[in-house]
Amino acid sequence: MRYMMIVLLELYPSWLALSREERNNHAASSQKIVQKYNQHVQARFFDAEALPGKEFTDFVVCEVDDLKQYHYIWEEIRDSLVYTQGYMKIKDVIMGMENAFKSYESEVLKMN
Repeated sequence: MRYMMIVLLELYPSWLALSREERNNHAASSQKIVQKYNQHVQARFFDAEALPGKEFTDFVVCEVDDLKQYHYIWEEIRDSLVYTQGYMKIKDVIMGMENAFKSYESEVLKMN
C-alpha cells in the first residue's frame, strides 16, 4: 500500500536570522539525509509562508510504501542541527493511503 504524508513545518525567525550561506549549508545537510532514504521515501519540499496557511511556513510531501523508512528519515532530521538548534518544528502531519478502499475491496471482500 502506498502512503502519503504532508508534513507541516514551522521555520522560526532564528532560521531567517542566519545568513543565506548558513541556511544553504544546513539545508544541504538535511538533503543528505533525504538522499540517504530516497530509495524508500520520495520527498518534495514546498515553501508556503508567503501564501495562505495558519500555523506553518513550509511543508514536505512524502510518499512511501514502508512506514518504517518514513519514521527513520524523520528521526534523523529531528537529530540534525536544523531541528535541535530550534530552527524548525513539525507542526502537524496529514496522512493518507492511496486507493485504500480498493485494497479493502480486493483483499477482504474478494471483489475484482
